[in-house]
Amino acid sequence: MSKTDIPRALTIAGSDSGGGAGIQADLKTFTCLGVYGMSAITALTAQNTQTVAGVSPVKPDFVTAQIDAVCEDIGVDAAKTGMLFDAPIIEAVASAVSRHKIDRLVVDPVMIAKSGDALLKPVAQSALKDLLLPRAYLVTPNVPEAEVLSGVKIESEAQLDEAANAILEAGPKYVLMKGGHLEGEEAVDILIGKDLRREFRSMRVNTKNTHGTGCTFSAAITAYLACDLEIVDAIAEAKIYLQRAIEQSMELGKGHGPLNHMAAGSVLR
Repeated sequence: MSKTDIPRALTIAGSDSGGGAGIQADLKTFTCLGVYGMSAITALTAQNTQTVAGVSPVKPDFVTAQIDAVCEDIGVDAAKTGMLFDAPIIEAVASAVSRHKIDRLVVDPVMIAKSGDALLKPVAQSALKDLLLPRAYLVTPNVPEAEVLSGVKIESEAQLDEAANAILEAGPKYVLMKGGHLEGEEAVDILIGKDLRREFRSMRVNTKNTHGTGCTFSAAITAYLACDLEIVDAIAEAKIYLQRAIEQSMELGKGHGPLNHMAAGSVLR
């Protein structure tokens, strides 16, 4: 981490007009964890707790311009990607990440919204695997995303390991398999790296208000990486933050309500 007064984190993702996920969730998380947040918006969405009514992607050269502007002036200690939408945007992001030598990059392979709407074009999946995963410090897929990236059908914790190792072959340093879609009283996430395997377990919260869970988790990990925490500690702290945000989630809208980023409070050590 550079010698500035405040850690700096960049989110490269889509805007959620409903405020529960995407850029909005990421910036709320960064702020609650005491990190200076910056953004490069890849797409605008007309979105609420029920549906994604529309998507307007940003031109790839303007995505690049946003990343360049931030990196060349303010600097970035860690960054994350979320919704990237299509292959040209992925190409632009991968190039910028490489050029600016952003080595602590968390890739949240956002493919489908909580409402079921597509946030990544199917034809862009290979670009994500070939161009961005090799540049990732950490990849954080949920079960459906991991099945696409690995080609492994996941129905048990054992298959989380199998899928993680398949994704690891694409080049990221670490893979965090999120097991929230599996059955069981506990939600288990498994971190896999070279000569590393670590489990993170938490009790499930009985709520439908989980909009933005993946974005918030990856943003919290990014914030802690920007604070120079090691990968295991960053994930453990992020898991605490996420659990509190879900436990205090909000009954807003008619669909899947958002997490409560502010009520979760800062757990920055």
